Amino acid sequence: MTSLGLVLGYAADAALGDPRRGHPVAGFGRLAAALERRTHADRRAPGVLHVALLVGGAAALGRVAGRGTLATAAATWVVLGGRSLDREAAAVQDLLEAGRLPDARRRLTHLVGRDTAALDEAGVARAVVESLAENSSDAVVAPLVWGALAGTPGLLAYRAANTLDAMVGHRSPRYERFGWAAARLDDLLNLPGSRLTAALTVALGDDPAGAVRAWRRDAGDHPSPNAGPVEAAFAGALGVRLGGRTVYAGRVEDRPVLGDGREVSVHDVTRARRLAQRVDLAALAVCAAISARPRRR
Repeated sequence: MTSLGLVLGYAADAALGDPRRGHPVAGFGRLAAALERRTHADRRAPGVLHVALLVGGAAALGRVAGRGTLATAAATWVVLGGRSLDREAAAVQDLLEAGRLPDARRRLTHLVGRDTAALDEAGVARAVVESLAENSSDAVVAPLVWGALAGTPGLLAYRAANTLDAMVGHRSPRYERFGWAAARLDDLLNLPGSRLTAALTVALGDDPAGAVRAWRRDAGDHPSPNAGPVEAAFAGALGVRLGGRTVYAGRVEDRPVLGDGREVSVHDVTRARRLAQRVDLAALAVCAAISARPRRR
């Protein structure tokens, strides 16, 4: 039942994308923000409590919903974001191809948190490819993995943790300590999905040897333990360079260069989108097979 539910939920996301109104993840975000007003303090312990209440509550809701096919399918559709990711990447690509760089910069803010105002065409294209790589893992492969391992509770708990990381897991004076638990839990939960994404990128990319080389050589230098392997594998598979200077609200990060290929071009966005689609489908096959295996009693 879990296996079929994952397939149906993936198909719903591919066909329909995210709900336009009343998305449950947005509702969860509002609940988390309301709870934060009561739990926030500049210490780690309140952040641990905040995460435990919300992620634990999401897992409990999944247990109440059960492991039936329809419940799993609905949860899978809610937590996946593959269609929306590809749609946004395609929108930026179309604007670049039309020569509308300022509009492409503005649309890129739907995908990334970096400052896009000064990016040239290659910088916009690089940001899109990096987002496709990282979010193929975060928004598709990792939730499928947790769905295969833990059914509906795993799907909802993963998306809750990932959403909390986006809300409070970043480094800032307000969240340096309070957001520690959210960031560390998200790192832990994304570990298996990011490695599966990188492995499938090696298997399905245009240059498997290049993907392995970039993964082994460059991933460890990336500030994220999970984005590093995925972005490095994508860079090697596509024969391009990712990483480098990145600006976030006036803060500059000189990130390590991933891959040893050429500069990213607009054409590479199409190649990255197709690679992400192949990886997503392969991950679905792997996770459906895992969830279909008889469990020992």
